[in-house]
Amino acid sequence: MKLNVLIVDDEKNIREGLGKALEMEGYEIYLAEDGEAAKKQIEKYEIDLVIADLKMPKMSGEELLKYITSSYPTIPVIILTGHGTIENAVNAMRNGAYDFLTKPVNLDRLALLVKRALAKRELVLKHTALQDEVARIQKKQQYSNIIGKSAQMKKILEMLNQIAPTKASVLITGESGVGKELVADAVHNLSNRRDKPFVKVHCAALTESLLESELFGHEKGAFTGAIARKRGRFELANTGTILLDEIGEINQNVQIKILRVLQEKKFERVGGEETLEVDVRIIAATNKELKSEIEKGNFREDLFYRLNVVNIHVPPLRERKEDIPLIAASFLKEFAEENNKDLQGIEPKALSVLYNYSWPGNVRELQNCIESAVVMSKSSVLTTDDLPPSVQSDSDSDYIKLTIGTSMEEAEKRMIVNTLRAYNGNKSKTAEILGIGRKTLHRKIAEYGIGALSGSEK
Repeated sequence: MKLNVLIVDDEKNIREGLGKALEMEGYEIYLAEDGEAAKKQIEKYEIDLVIADLKMPKMSGEELLKYITSSYPTIPVIILTGHGTIENAVNAMRNGAYDFLTKPVNLDRLALLVKRALAKRELVLKHTALQDEVARIQKKQQYSNIIGKSAQMKKILEMLNQIAPTKASVLITGESGVGKELVADAVHNLSNRRDKPFVKVHCAALTESLLESELFGHEKGAFTGAIARKRGRFELANTGTILLDEIGEINQNVQIKILRVLQEKKFERVGGEETLEVDVRIIAATNKELKSEIEKGNFREDLFYRLNVVNIHVPPLRERKEDIPLIAASFLKEFAEENNKDLQGIEPKALSVLYNYSWPGNVRELQNCIESAVVMSKSSVLTTDDLPPSVQSDSDSDYIKLTIGTSMEEAEKRMIVNTLRAYNGNKSKTAEILGIGRKTLHRKIAEYGIGALSGSEK
C-alpha cells in the first residue's frame, strides 16, 4: 500500500516538480495550491505526510501547520522556505514541524527527510496502537495493573476472576520480579473483601524473632524492648486479606502458628495467654520450589497443602515475550509523564533488543530498564543507545534463543515475531524470508494474536 504525500505550494511548477520526484520514489501524491485547498485534501483523504511552503495566499504554511498539529498531530509536516525566511522555518519547527528545506529544493535531501518522517510516524502510530491495546486490556479485565495478552497471562486473568470471590487460600509461585505481588493485589481487589484491610508482610526481610512478633503481635514485657502491647499483622488484617510474601523463608515455629490460623482461625500474641480469633484470607507467595523444601525438611507438608488450595504460577518474562511491547509501552507512558518527557515510542531496533534479551530480573528489570532509558533519552523516541549497556550487550537480535522443551508452536511463533520485527512489520518480506506464502503468514499472525507487531502490507 502506497503512502500518501500532500504537497502544498502556490507555485505550480514547484508543487508539480516535487510531486513527480516523490512519485518516482513510490509515493501517492496529492497537490494543493494553498492552505485552504490543503485542508480539504487532508479531510478527504488519508494523508500520511505534508510538504508545505511557508508563504502562500488565503492560508499560510504557518497557519496550516497549526491546523495539522492540533487536528492531525500524527501527520508530519516538512516546511519549504526561501533563504530570507529561515528564521520563520525554525519557529515552525518549534511549533511542531518535522523539519524544513530551503528553496531550491535538494531532491535527495527531500527524499531522505520524507523517508525519515514517515518512519517516525509509523513508529508513533504503532506506539499509539499499543497504548490503546493496553487500555482495552485494562478495561476488559477490571484490574488495571496486570498487563499481558499471552496465553499464559490470559489463563491467569481467567483464574483471578474465578477464585477472587471465594475464601480459598492462594499460593502464588514464580521467579523474583515476575509480578507476584500484583497478582496478590488483584485477588484482594476483585474479592468481596476489597473494602477490608489488605496487609502485606515480606517475610524474608525480618529475623526469626521479629517475624513472629510482626505476624502475631506481642504483650508488654514479652521480651526485652517490648514496652507495650503490639497488635500483629494477622490481627490488623481481620476480616480482610494478608499476603505472606516469600513464605519459603519462614522457620518451622512460625509455620506451625500459621498452620493453626489456617485450621482454627486462632492464635496467641507472643508472651500472651489470650486466644484471639480472626477471619483472614491468606495469600502466600514464593520464588522457591516448596516441594523441594519439603523434601529437605525446611517446609511443613501440611502447611503447604493448606496454602496451596489454589496455585497461580506466574511465568518468567522470557516465556511470554509477546507481552514485552505492551508492558514496555505502559512503562514508557508512566515514566515519560513522571519525568516530563515528550516520548512518542520506541524505535524498532530498540524494541527488537528488548524482545531478544533474556530478562533474568523479569518485569521488574524491564521496568528499571525503561525508566533508565526514559531518563537518558535525548530525542522523542527511545533508541538502542538509551537502553542500559547490560541489556544491549546481552541481546542479539540476529538470533532466536529457545530453551530446551520449547514447543514447536512457540518456536514457530517466535520465528514469525522476530522476523516481522527485523523487517519493521513488512509481511511480504517476512513471508519471503520464512519461505511461506502470504496467506499462510496472515493465518499464523491471526492464530498467534501477533497482529500488533505487524503493520506493512508491502
